[in-house]
Amino acid sequence: MAKRRHRGRDINGILLLNKPAGITSNGALQIVKRLFAAAKAGHTGSLDPLATGMLPICFGEATKFSQFLLDADKSYRVTARLGITTETGDADGEVVETRPVNATEAQIEAALMGFLGAIEQVPSMYSAIKHEGQPLYKLARQGITVERKPRQVTIHRLELLGVEGEDVTFEVDCTKGTYVRSLVEDLGAALGCGGHVIALHRLSAGPYPAGQMLTLDELGALKDEGGFDAIDKKLLPLYTAVADWPRVELGQDASYYLQQGQPVMATQRPKEGWVTLYRTDTEEFLGVGEVQEDGMIAPRRLVTAH
Repeated sequence: MAKRRHRGRDINGILLLNKPAGITSNGALQIVKRLFAAAKAGHTGSLDPLATGMLPICFGEATKFSQFLLDADKSYRVTARLGITTETGDADGEVVETRPVNATEAQIEAALMGFLGAIEQVPSMYSAIKHEGQPLYKLARQGITVERKPRQVTIHRLELLGVEGEDVTFEVDCTKGTYVRSLVEDLGAALGCGGHVIALHRLSAGPYPAGQMLTLDELGALKDEGGFDAIDKKLLPLYTAVADWPRVELGQDASYYLQQGQPVMATQRPKEGWVTLYRTDTEEFLGVGEVQEDGMIAPRRLVTAH
């Protein structure tokens, strides 16, 4: 039987892409995957076509840790246009209603700050949440509306940056699952005029700040100049996805048993929760584990040795 042809380069790491407007997150992923000629890649948390900014792309072994970036807190810079409500809650949707805007900047800021802390959001019909296996946005495009249960999210920080006419720009730090479109729609409802998103830029995701992002154009220019070596140098190590977790170091024997899938004991460890695991003598990142009730650390996601 013929061997299956190896498709793409076996590379591991995380790229912080500054996604451009006008393409889907998956479209951006496919461009980057081709650019790196990577065998395996995935993104962590969709951005709407209208949105730009931080889209971590995980290659190879890094895909094992993508869920932790999906679950991480996010930060956004948002521009909302008050007075106009659209079907989708953003500028890509059809206008549903137009109303006058009578709020002052102080009233807008007061209404915005009312969303700080734990709030409940009803997901948009144009979200990717699934109902009986179908994404809501596909149902919405067929003219079907279904009941959505409110979800609790937490808004850690809100900062009003400016008001120009009907356009309001602010920054928000929030937990996973927060719908910025829903936040803007709720702000518009609180002000009695409606509103929708006209610009959305993700500033950060989990431990990753905006300063390390690269655009598709920058990546293309790097590759043209220095080939795969130049763009591979921009990949961040796997451990950076969970760099803000507690660190536990394991000796040679414990590392061996951990990599066989067995729970191990470590003297310096938290009493509970998830931890990052490193081998003491080599500083090698082994993966992540969870401290059990008996104090043993159970492996949860391990890096496959190459």
